[in-house]
Amino acid sequence: MTDVPLPGARSVKPLRPFRFGWHCNYADTPGQFVDRARRAEEFGYSTFTIGDHFRKQFAPLPALMAAAAATTTLRVGPLVLGNDYKHPLVLAKELATMDQFTGGRLQVGIGSGWMHEDYEWSGMPFDRAGTRVERLQESLTILKGLWGAEPFTFHGAHYDINAHDGTPKPVQKPRPPILIGAGGRRMLQLAAQEADIININVNLRTGVQNVAALMQDSDNADVMSYQKKIGWIKEAAAGRFDDIELSVACTCIVTDDRDKTVHATALSLGVPAEYVASSPIYLIGSHDEMAADLEQRRAELGVSYVVFYDDVAASLAPLVSRLAGR
Repeated sequence: MTDVPLPGARSVKPLRPFRFGWHCNYADTPGQFVDRARRAEEFGYSTFTIGDHFRKQFAPLPALMAAAAATTTLRVGPLVLGNDYKHPLVLAKELATMDQFTGGRLQVGIGSGWMHEDYEWSGMPFDRAGTRVERLQESLTILKGLWGAEPFTFHGAHYDINAHDGTPKPVQKPRPPILIGAGGRRMLQLAAQEADIININVNLRTGVQNVAALMQDSDNADVMSYQKKIGWIKEAAAGRFDDIELSVACTCIVTDDRDKTVHATALSLGVPAEYVASSPIYLIGSHDEMAADLEQRRAELGVSYVVFYDDVAASLAPLVSRLAGR
């Protein structure tokens, strides 16, 4: 892994312990989905998550309730909800209900919405990024307000709430932890001001799911892109930076020939090999090499919450056992 110093971006407080998430977007049956949640808990994963899209997948909130009912300690949450898909008053009630029914095991992941297909299928207008971010900012204010102790009123450019005392209230106080998925500068700055956890992503402004196409965006192919992103977070967060947990979702390839696989992956994406070797969203090598990379990236970037996709999450259980809580 390339050693890229990050002056001023890392917190000076002690590093956070590692924790890991199992992300399950697809399952053939409800039983398969629930079984994976049970395995995630058994293997020492901290969270079990699912995305929020209109493609072939289960609806996130009811599916996560089933996962929570089948487990006892596992935290569940969307990674991440598309803000435009539900009014924030409806969402506040549904999420608080989930927190009640799970005994306070909900992690609220939310973003501004980004995939063109979701908007095309639903007929919702795909507004400019700035408008979608503005709506998300208002939604976050409303969620937090409705989860508070007093009736809440809000009049914004996109939403209005009139003296509503949101019920039920969440079990977790002052509220469930909020994770914001972000890749562009404006979203990262909003997350720095509002989130408890930031899942740092590539910039998704192209609106397509194709990874190779996303990586052709100049913002994403920059070898120093994650150092820059964390710098933006720290600048916008000011005094609360040390309280924010930094997260990434990793594409993982277990291999005994790290260099060959790094170069092949970089070639397929059209990015420099140095990017794949150093970027926190790629984890390639043996379990020993992966563990060393995760520890180095935590030291350099402060990333301690790492999410693995469903296709490799079970096979990486030894790595989770080795690092979780350390």
